Amino acid sequence: MNNSVLCAVDVSNGESDLDVIRKAAQLAALDGAQLDVIAVVPDFGMSRVGAAFRADHHDKMMEEAKEHLNALVTTALDAAQNEKVRHVIATGRAYEEVLKLARETKPSLIVVGAHRADLADYLLGPNAARVVRHATCSVHVVR
Repeated sequence: MNNSVLCAVDVSNGESDLDVIRKAAQLAALDGAQLDVIAVVPDFGMSRVGAAFRADHHDKMMEEAKEHLNALVTTALDAAQNEKVRHVIATGRAYEEVLKLARETKPSLIVVGAHRADLADYLLGPNAARVVRHATCSVHVVR
């Protein structure tokens, strides 16, 4: 196992994931582990929805996600700690990309946020629940 903690956040949630990042940093510090923070940008692909966007839309979304993630981690921690954090921006379904990165990096822990569930979450399963069910390492859920 790698001595790292993987933290998954949604940059479109504004500052609601600050506590998730802080908890992940705290847990990483306990073991002297590397903190990796991932944000996932939706993939519109070749669908009809994707055809409605300009060709460079995905690249702009990726750049904006990088900026938001950098600002979010800096706000949650500080600039010096942010420099030590590995930022990952992926494209696809959030839970799939988190699990994919976890398979590649083999973290000792995944930290995810769980926001107030609504009825749709109980029927479809939120990203956090899917990560918990399918991860091969421990998962810490921050409410």
